[in-house]
Order: sequence, then C-alpha cells, then structure tokens
Amino acid sequence: MAASGMEEERVSGEVRREEEEDDDVPQLSAAAMDALREFLAEQQRPEEQAEEGGGGGGVELLAEDWRMSQFWYDDRTARALVEEVLRLVSPSGSGSAAGAVACIACPTLYAYLKKTEPGVPAQLLEYDERFGQYGGDFTFYDYNRPEELPVAMEHAYRVVVADPPYLSKECLEKVAKTVSFLAQPEGSFLLLLTGEVQKDRALELLNVHPCGFRPQHSNKLGNEFRLFTNYDPEDRLGGWDLGTK
Repeated sequence: MAASGMEEERVSGEVRREEEEDDDVPQLSAAAMDALREFLAEQQRPEEQAEEGGGGGGVELLAEDWRMSQFWYDDRTARALVEEVLRLVSPSGSGSAAGAVACIACPTLYAYLKKTEPGVPAQLLEYDERFGQYGGDFTFYDYNRPEELPVAMEHAYRVVVADPPYLSKECLEKVAKTVSFLAQPEGSFLLLLTGEVQKDRALELLNVHPCGFRPQHSNKLGNEFRLFTNYDPEDRLGGWDLGTK
C-alpha cells in the first residue's frame, strides 16, 4: 500500500509539472487567433482558385504571392479589359490583331486575353518566373531595370497595359520608362492600372486620365484602385472621369 501511495504521489507530481510547463508556453489571444485564421484562409483561397481553373470561365491562374504584391483582377475586370484591348489592337472588330500587346505586371489580363483570342500577339513582362510557363510570351521584368529588355521589344507594341506592383513614386517613374520603351512612337494606346493616389503623378509622367470604370480584385484591396488611359474611351469603360478630385 505504501508503495502504491508513493507511486500515486509521483504521478501526481509529474502531472502538476506538465501543467506548469504548459502555463509557460505563450498563448495567442482570441483576437490574434481570429486574425491568424483569417490570414490562412486568404492564403488558401488563391490556391483553390488556381486548382479550380482561376477566376472564372476556365481561365487558369497561378496562386497569388502577396510577398511580390500580386493581386489578381476579378472576372468582371479582366473581361472588360480584354474587350477593350481587342478593340484597340483590331479596330475592325474582326479579331485579327493589327498590333501587339505588352502586359506589364498584369498576368491576369494576359491569361484572359490569350484564352479569349489565342492569336493575339501578347507579351507578359513579369518578375515572377513561375510565368515562364508561357514560353516565348514571357519576358523577365524587374522594374528597377526598366529598359533592360530585348531590343526586339523596343517600340513594338500598339497597346501597353501596365499595373505597377507598388504605389510609390519611384515605381511609377520606372514603369513609365518601360512604357516609353515598349510603345510604338505613333498611335499607341496605354492603359494604366494603379491606385487613386497616383492620379496626379500618372498624368504628369504618362499623360493619362482616370476612367469611370472601377477595376476590382478577387481579394478586395484597401486602396482605391483606378484605370487610366492616354486616349478618350468615349462611351466605353465609363469614359474619362475628369471630375474626380
């Protein structure tokens, strides 16, 4: 009996020590746990979208990488942009491309464009080398080296669509140099997608105005996002929104 009592006391002591050690382990607050669960859910959604064929219509998109400031357009936005780009490269509306398209850091547009009209000559300029899966349509692009691009791409594009990865003056200035490098000297069209905060700077650097159409992302962003063009879209894309303050 004495031995049994000693054994019970030893076991009880070990349990107490384990409980004390558990108390020493840092514990997340309920609010922190909720934030962590929300973050993990946000990371999972893009992966599920990629596995299911992207944002809709069978368009396959890679998972967003928030570390590279990647945020894909929603289906409505991507389709509206594709419709406009096709109109610009092929004014006759026949679908036969009269000019090439350069997509600077906007892989969603490229994917939807090639799905809609595979014959359109389009080049995706991207830092993320996962997009090398597009073969010859992919060009590695680092906005810090805005003109380090193949000579064959200089002034070769009728339509340039740019979505600078960061909302900074430096980033927009360097992307503007890339736009100048790529665009045909005469009769080229520019669509710029960036934050409302860049409006004045975009006008100064690229002579673009905001449109009434409001682009959206699959994962909603906190910053107000706008579409700017260097041409008057008239009754398309909501026209120029020149009254915006």
